[in-house]
Amino acid sequence: MSAPQVLFVCVKNAGKSQMAAGLMRAAAGDSLEVASAGTRPGDAVNRLSAQSLLEAGVDITDSQPRPITANLIAAADVVVTLGGEARIDPDLVTAAAELRPETRFETWVTDEPSDRGIDGIERMRLVRDDIAARVADLRDRLLAASAS
Repeated sequence: MSAPQVLFVCVKNAGKSQMAAGLMRAAAGDSLEVASAGTRPGDAVNRLSAQSLLEAGVDITDSQPRPITANLIAAADVVVTLGGEARIDPDLVTAAAELRPETRFETWVTDEPSDRGIDGIERMRLVRDDIAARVADLRDRLLAASAS
């Protein structure tokens, strides 16, 4: 049986989805396949996102944002959209469903410390910790389901 696959999606694939993917790779090792993508990818990973993960022992500095595709969606057992701004094109979802109709979708409305006036690296640390807790829960759910 192949390892469960998860795809993390945000708008730019420069911050939250890259953080989630890096944290999941660190938490799950080879037991899960992990990818990330953006609905409107940026040019590079967010420097503060990468810095906050380095503090936790996870290095995403070499990661590159990439666009979401129907094939990426169809390869995933679970597609997680992070934040309220990212919207996956319905045509991509339809095309992916033709390839693999059982893909599940989740939306994580993550903590946004900037709404409370918290910015910079402290903001990223709080975002990282929120995403890390959600990643651990998803990892546990996916591994339990694949074991049964």
